[in-house]
Order: sequence, then C-alpha cells, then structure tokens
Amino acid sequence: MSQSVRTRPEGSGQALSEAYDTALLDLDGVVYAGGNAIAYAVESLATARAGGMHLAYVTNNALRTPDTVADHLTELGIPTGADDVITSAQAVARLISEQVPAGARVLVIGGEGLRVALRERGLEPVESAEDGPAAVVQGYGGPELPWGRFAEACYAIARGVPWYASNTDLTIPSARGIAPGNGAAVEVVRIATGAEPQVAGKPLPPMHRETILRTGAERPLVVGDRLDTDIEGAFNGEVDSLLVLTGVTDGAQLLAAPPQHRPTYVDADLRGLLTGQPEVVEAGDGFRCGGWTATAGADRLELDGDGEALDGLRALCAAAWTAAGEGVCELDAGKALARLEL
Repeated sequence: MSQSVRTRPEGSGQALSEAYDTALLDLDGVVYAGGNAIAYAVESLATARAGGMHLAYVTNNALRTPDTVADHLTELGIPTGADDVITSAQAVARLISEQVPAGARVLVIGGEGLRVALRERGLEPVESAEDGPAAVVQGYGGPELPWGRFAEACYAIARGVPWYASNTDLTIPSARGIAPGNGAAVEVVRIATGAEPQVAGKPLPPMHRETILRTGAERPLVVGDRLDTDIEGAFNGEVDSLLVLTGVTDGAQLLAAPPQHRPTYVDADLRGLLTGQPEVVEAGDGFRCGGWTATAGADRLELDGDGEALDGLRALCAAAWTAAGEGVCELDAGKALARLEL
C-alpha cells in the first residue's frame, strides 16, 4: 500500500489468510480483552495457521516479556513461542543499542520486559541516575510503578542523558476499564523536564522495522483495533491493514478517520482473516457494498438498502472519506450508523 489518500476500503477475492503470508496481530482488543480470549479469536487463528499463515503478535506493552506473552496466549489455546512475540521493549532496545556504546548502562523506568530486551542487545539495565547511565528508557511499568521512578528519570535527563520511550499510548485496556498507559507517564517526565524522548513503538518506524526483522514477512497484514497505533503504523510502514471492531474503535471514529488512520479492510472480528473482503464500488453519486448504497450530502451521510451491517459500514466509509477529501469536514453520521445497529 502506498502512502496515498484512501477513499474506500478495498476488496479481496482471496481469504486474507491466503493473500498475505504473515499476520502482524495486536493483542489487547484483538486477540484478548482483560486477559480473556475475544470471541472467535482462538478458532480463527488456528484455522489461519493451519492454512499456512504465519502469526506474529505485536504489542506496544513493554511490561511483559515475550516468554510471558507467549505463555499467556498458549494458555488461551493459541500455541505461541516467544519468537512469535514482538514488543516495543525490543524495538526501543535496538534503537538505543544503535546510539550508545556496546555494554552501556541504561536507566530503566518500567518493568521486566524492558530489562530483558536491553540485555538481549548487550546493554546493562540500572536503577539510578547515579549509576552513570548512557540513556534513560521509559516503558509501561504497571499500576504499581512508584512515583519516584519518574523523578529518577528527570534527574538523569536534566544532566543531558538522552531519553527514550517504548511507546506513547496514553491509555491501556484493563479488566476494569481504560487505565493510564505509558504515554501518560511519559507526559509526567516531559512536563517536568521539557525534554522530548525518542519513541520506538507503534505507529513509528522502529517498531515496524523490528517486526519485519524478527518475522521475515514479505506480504504482511497488520491486524489491529486502534486507528492511531495499529492502522497508522501500517500506513507508515506502507503495508496493508485489517481493522477489527472488537476493541477501542467504533463506527463513528472509523468514518471520521484521516487518511493515515484508514484501514485497507474492515471486519467485525478475527473471522475476517478467513474470508475475502467485498468490493466497495462507485454507484451513481455514492458507493455500494453488498446490499447497501451510501452517499454524502451537504451535512449528513445517507444510507439506503439492507443486508450485512458491515457492508453498510464499508459503504459509509467510502462516502465519508471521499467527502472529507473534497473538503466536507463534518458529516452527521448518526442516523446512518443507527440503521446498522453497530
């Protein structure tokens, strides 16, 4: 996929698991939620794997090690090895290793996932600004991370030590709801120091590079639930993407997506890997998908027809994205979406 303005979701005559050699799957909101497998995830991934698709799990969460993530997936019924898991901790550790001397000390503000990734790259994790670190790295440390860890980062950064962040996701899903993510913690240090970190995780290129290096994917498909990390990461990496509606993105957010947040394909859940994707075609002044036709008026989206709700959503995306490209910035999508009961 080239970095151009996408005006409609694309279609595929083949099942996506056949059209692409590797699925680069986000975890939270795609494979599991609150630690439990999302409906149809286990069966769909097993079928895709049996058909020859390589499955890799790509997460911005730097807290858990690849071994821990793989064990969790295996317990859910998705057999996974540590080599199938790519984390933002690994991406930021590689980024640091390319900019500091071999064996350098790195002040860690985060959890075990960062420490393991740094050691993998031959770097030495340390706990204090007084330990002479060559870099500071900050990643999600869980809800119990002491406030004093942020102060330790600030002390080192104020002395001119370069600062790195695994990712800047402001939120992270939990079993009880949405909680502050590493991006919120990064903001604490940013406000206190006035500094800016180098960031490795999705949607930025270091994470995509880490993923391709570790998987060897030639025709990858990014699968995610977040527009600003998963889909934008695919856009930045110039690869195709599948948005599943099992996580944080809803229909209204999808319709309002700017070009870098528009997925190649849209489906309800991971069963979308196992099927082709319907074409969205021009029809008069609008677009048709399945039994639905959508058009963009001066101030609202109009939807006519019946059939699969997702076909209606795909048609609406085409109408909304085309209208946005023509300068119609705000369209009332409420009534159209209500017809689909999404």
